[in-house]
Amino acid sequence: MSDKEKIIEAKPFIKWAGGKSQLLHEIRKHYLFNEQINKYCEPFVGAGAVLFDVLNNFDLKEVYISDINKEVINSYKVIRDDVEHLIDLLEEFQNEYKDLTHEERKVIYYKNREEFNKLKVLKNSDSLKRAALFIFLNKTGFNGLYRENMRGLFNVPIGSYKNPKILDKDNLISVSKKLQNVEIIHGDFKKSADFIDKNTFVYFDPPYRPIKSTSNFTSYSKDSFNDENQIELAAFFEKMDKKSAHLLLSNSDPKNYNTEDNFFDDLYKGFNIKRVVAKRFINSDKNNRGFVYELLINNYKEDDDERFQQMAFNIH
Repeated sequence: MSDKEKIIEAKPFIKWAGGKSQLLHEIRKHYLFNEQINKYCEPFVGAGAVLFDVLNNFDLKEVYISDINKEVINSYKVIRDDVEHLIDLLEEFQNEYKDLTHEERKVIYYKNREEFNKLKVLKNSDSLKRAALFIFLNKTGFNGLYRENMRGLFNVPIGSYKNPKILDKDNLISVSKKLQNVEIIHGDFKKSADFIDKNTFVYFDPPYRPIKSTSNFTSYSKDSFNDENQIELAAFFEKMDKKSAHLLLSNSDPKNYNTEDNFFDDLYKGFNIKRVVAKRFINSDKNNRGFVYELLINNYKEDDDERFQQMAFNIH
């Protein structure tokens, strides 16, 4: 098979704070798909590292993804339904941007950010243009962050990348192919309730609870995900467990900084809580970027363990 004929696996088309690419080796150990468990649900899809790993490796009957971030979901839909025109727009952005000085790039970046925010507040605005601007800003903005102010406007400053890859044509085509039969929904995690049943494997990756009181990246959208929301999610997790769905959830481990903080241990008492090592990349202070523990919480029976391990081994 020549290089051109090789199948290109789909991977996240955006950078994302809290993306799970670096934790996939642990998450894979918990996949459980077979003839009966043939549906997949991811209610906080974000960049979709786990989603694409699942789509690359399993042929499933039904797949459901959702997110509270309207622009993320819009981009997924555009890539699924109109990837060729999206590629054309991103190519224009890349050709315009690549040979400019940093000062010239600043002009383009803030002009595009302003246009993106105008489109965000318009009803029935151009979905294609919004998706292209969203991806452009993600690839050229500071640390690939997505942050909104209280008015719901994107306010991340320009990044300092020398050669940002605004267009990754091959990956966008692969992503589009993988998304063809995926149900893509804008909304919170509770909307997934009707989809989830005993045949469903569900992965929850909510906005993480800040592990330090000084952590301030909570503005994924203008509506932050606070402790009350975490409690609401835990109740939903328990409700889906009663439907006999197979559930996996990740979150930060508050014991990294306070060994007496039992927030999640108490919240998910009765379920399996595993602490795994992860590298934290998103931090304004480079000295505070490093290895921390994260939580993987599931509702699996102990006799499933061997099957999980074997399935993870078979993937790669």
